[in-house]
Amino acid sequence: MTLKPARLWPWSPAPELPDPQIAAPASIMLASEGKPISAEAIEFTARLSKTAKAPVHVFMIARIWGSSFGLPHPGLMPTKREWQAQHDAVAETVRQLKRRGVEATGSVVSSRNASGRILTEAKRRAPDAIVMAAPPPRHWLFAGLFWDQEPYRVRRLAERPVYLVVANETTKHSDNASAKKRADRLFA
Repeated sequence: MTLKPARLWPWSPAPELPDPQIAAPASIMLASEGKPISAEAIEFTARLSKTAKAPVHVFMIARIWGSSFGLPHPGLMPTKREWQAQHDAVAETVRQLKRRGVEATGSVVSSRNASGRILTEAKRRAPDAIVMAAPPPRHWLFAGLFWDQEPYRVRRLAERPVYLVVANETTKHSDNASAKKRADRLFA
C-alpha cells in the first residue's frame, strides 16, 4: 500500500509554481467557486495569457446548498436568479478578457463540492494553468469550515499549477524594483 503525496494534507506547504512572468501556458482556466471574479484575477489572467496567446476558459460554480437525507431536493438547488447571476458574472468576465485581446469562453455548472468539480473540469479540459481569486488564507484547522477557502483546496489537490490571486495585498519588493512590479498583486 502506498501513501498519498504529502501535498494532500491540509497543513502541507503549497507546491512551487512556475514564475508567472516567464510562464507560457498553452491554455488557462479561470475558475471561481461562485463568487464574482475579481479585477485583479482578470488582469493577471490576461497578462499570463498574452505571453503565449493562450485561450482562457472561465468556469464558475453555482452552489447546491446541501442534501435532504442524501437525496437531491429541489429546494436546495440553485434558483433561476442564482443561475442568472452566475451566467452574468461569467459573461462579464469573458467580455473583460476579450476587451484585453484574450480569446475567452465560459461555462457555469452546479455542484455541492466546488473544489472537486473544478478539479474534474481541469482534468477534462487539461489546461496548463488554473487561476483563481482567493481571500487571505485561514489556518488549516479552520479553513475546511469556510466555502471561500475552496481555492486553497484546489491549489493543494491540483495536478497543474494553480495561481491564486489574493486581493488587497501588495507584494514586498526591494527598493530597486520597478513601479510596475510594486503595483502587482500578491500571487499566493
